[in-house]
Order: sequence, then structure tokens, then C-alpha cells
Amino acid sequence: MLRLPSPRRAALVGVLGMALLAAACSGNDTGTSASPAPATPSTTAPSMTASAPFGAACPAVPATGPGSLDALAQDPVATAASNTPELSTLVTAVKEADLAGTLNSAQGITVFAPTNDAFAAVPKPTLDKALSDPKGLLTTVLTYHVVPGQLTPDQLAGTHKTLQGDTLQVTGSGQDFTVNGNSSVVCGNIKTANATVYLIDQVLLPKS
Repeated sequence: MLRLPSPRRAALVGVLGMALLAAACSGNDTGTSASPAPATPSTTAPSMTASAPFGAACPAVPATGPGSLDALAQDPVATAASNTPELSTLVTAVKEADLAGTLNSAQGITVFAPTNDAFAAVPKPTLDKALSDPKGLLTTVLTYHVVPGQLTPDQLAGTHKTLQGDTLQVTGSGQDFTVNGNSSVVCGNIKTANATVYLIDQVLLPKS
């Protein structure tokens, strides 16, 4: 039969137990007690930094309002672009080609979005020719800037098939990327409701 300890014996056991516990927890009085392990560095901050927009043109993005990063993340990509002043020429071209609905309804895409300066660098006769053929040449050029799937910066370098059918080539790493050898990403990894956007400084032209 199990015998319960007397109150006096129980008290003695309790005191001895507390003394042993205190000795085990002390890191200063014994040479065998382990010091508290150093805190493991948090990986949260680097991850958040890596997922943030990057590039020399990013400071031009409004801090608040419809064109801010928080607001852009709530809208589908064509709507978000219409609230981005640096993409007004692209938005005009998208509307001419009647692609706004297609882009807004797409499920997970990456858009290499030429800035206004990128379009300004296109010879006017070439740009006028594209704009005068919205369902042909203009659509071909615009869909060449769109890649299925939302590419993170870590996935950006490589060859990617576009919605137009040809491929484009991205080189670089970190926060320094070039598309097709001559178009630089000036503000990348901008999130919209259905796309990841990389602003570029040259209009991309398909091979065919």
C-alpha cells in the first residue's frame, strides 16, 4: 500500500527540492550550469526587406492616397496603373488596346511596366504606328511585357515566356536587374491585387 509522507517529511522533501532546483538554475555559482543560450537572430527583418519594393524610382511613389503602395495593393493591376502618374502613357496604350479588363481579371501575373520616360524614348513614328494599330501591333507589344505568375525578386533572373508568346531575358540579382540587355528595373516588386509590377526604363520589343 502506498504510504503518504508525514507533514514534517513532506516539508523536508519540499525544502530539499527547492534547493536542488535553485542550484540547477543558477549560472553563477557552479561551473557545470549552462549559461542562457544567446538569442537566435530574427529572420523577420531580412525577409520583410527582401519583399519590399526597391529601385531608384521608388521614392517617387506617393506615401499616401490612391497611388500609394498600400492603395495599389488593393486594386487589380490596370486600375493600379491608372493611379500611378509615372505610368500614364502605358495606361493610355492599354486602354487603346482594350486590355484593361484582361489584365484586371488575370490571376497572378508579372508586369514589366514602361514608365512615361520609357515611352518618350521610343521614336514618335514607331509609337504612332503602334497606337494606330491597337488590336495588332500595340497589343503584341503590350502583352510582351506580361509574364504568367507573380515573380519575386529571387525568381526574376532568367528566361520567361510572355503572354505574347516570345520570351524575355532578365539578368541581375539583389536590387539590380536588366531586361533584354538594355531596360533597367527602376522600381521593382510593387504588389497589386493580382500582379507584381516592375517599372522599367525602356519599352520592350518582341523578337517577332
